[in-house]
Amino acid sequence: RSLDVFFNPRGIALVGASHDPRKLGYIILDNLLRGGFAGAVYPVNLNAEPVLGLPAYQSVAAAPGEVDLAVIVIPAAAVAAVIDDCAAAGVPAAVIITAGFRERGVEGAAYERDIVERARRGNVRLIGPNSVGIINTGANLDATFAAAQPRRYPVALLSQSGAVASAILDWARTTGMGFSKFVSLGNMADVNEVELLEYLAADPETKIIVVYLEAMSNGRAFLDVSRSVTRTKPVVAMKVGRSAAGARAASSHTGAMASSDAVVDAAFRQGGVIRAYTMEELFDLTLAFSYTSPPRGPRVAVVTNAGGPGVMATDAIERSGLQLAHFSDVTRAALADALPTAASAANPVDVLGDARSARYARALEIIGRDDGVDATIALLTPQAMTDAEQTARSIAAFERAGTKPVIASFMGGDAVAAGRAILDDAHVPVFAYPERAVRAMAALWAYRRYLDGLSH
Repeated sequence: RSLDVFFNPRGIALVGASHDPRKLGYIILDNLLRGGFAGAVYPVNLNAEPVLGLPAYQSVAAAPGEVDLAVIVIPAAAVAAVIDDCAAAGVPAAVIITAGFRERGVEGAAYERDIVERARRGNVRLIGPNSVGIINTGANLDATFAAAQPRRYPVALLSQSGAVASAILDWARTTGMGFSKFVSLGNMADVNEVELLEYLAADPETKIIVVYLEAMSNGRAFLDVSRSVTRTKPVVAMKVGRSAAGARAASSHTGAMASSDAVVDAAFRQGGVIRAYTMEELFDLTLAFSYTSPPRGPRVAVVTNAGGPGVMATDAIERSGLQLAHFSDVTRAALADALPTAASAANPVDVLGDARSARYARALEIIGRDDGVDATIALLTPQAMTDAEQTARSIAAFERAGTKPVIASFMGGDAVAAGRAILDDAHVPVFAYPERAVRAMAALWAYRRYLDGLSH
């Protein structure tokens, strides 16, 4: 409950507000105003110079209304005095955008500890320092200097790297996704990923939580909280700094402390957290979990218009812990009757290179009735007779009509781009390569298996 003031403040003081469009103090204020935040916004700067048409004040305490959140973007040396000002004014929360603390070395770490001690004495909770800011789309709150403002969507993002968080925001905008809450954790000097996971577990606007970490503040606490959260909401996480060199790089970035990757793996596995090992996987799994539901079992059917991609998918299925589904006699007979003689009625189902959308639709319909199939992966390559757009519509219609998850892989470039866009709009996960589609399906199945284990 104490964290709610970060996301639903009555008033915000922007400390370091600037009339220079090149300064963060201008960009953040502009984002707050363009985002449509309904509460009061109080620019604070030393000269009390108005910014973007708003009167400014020399201190947080001088603001005429209630301030629940201070956003601080001033030189690091001046932050301590501002925290004291917030404490004196009864401000319960602050986001420190400013860098130059623990990541700067021993001296910076000591100063960061001093900031936290001041905040605790004054009952001020802190996010950061070294943060890009926070977003709550449900409150039209964008207190960041990120370039892309996300649309409202039931995915929450916690990221220790501001640059990674900004990249994810931009990626979400291009795919039509968005976020409910966005938190750039920075150095996690006070509020950490564990507290925010616990907060998001109770957030009705969040259905999926995505996490990017360079360090875990408390492995045991993370495990305990994630076990609770993942009972109701999937958590997709990427933890970097796996190698010794990577851990050193993380330390210089956010002052992150190294942790054993084996310990991280165990904590994620026991806590039901789905781990991504690359940014591509983080994007892919976010898409899959937000667009579709986990399959009831591991048995996957593959439909393809080319033999090679079908073999790729089969190999990936065998490596991933999924199973290639065995069709019933009824299904095989129906496929043999519906498809050309040269087509394959076995799994993977090869509908041949001249397949139009109707042939895909018929094959998917027959497979969907088989009780021995838990999920389907639909593959398409651009060939002379291929209609990527109409085939995408057929796959989307099949997904809407059924209860089993469908993931697609449309291989190619411009020839399949419009089909991918149709699937994106229909919230059918679509990837460029079969292996990525299988990886996403395997992650969905791993989460289902975890939930099933909790019920036994």
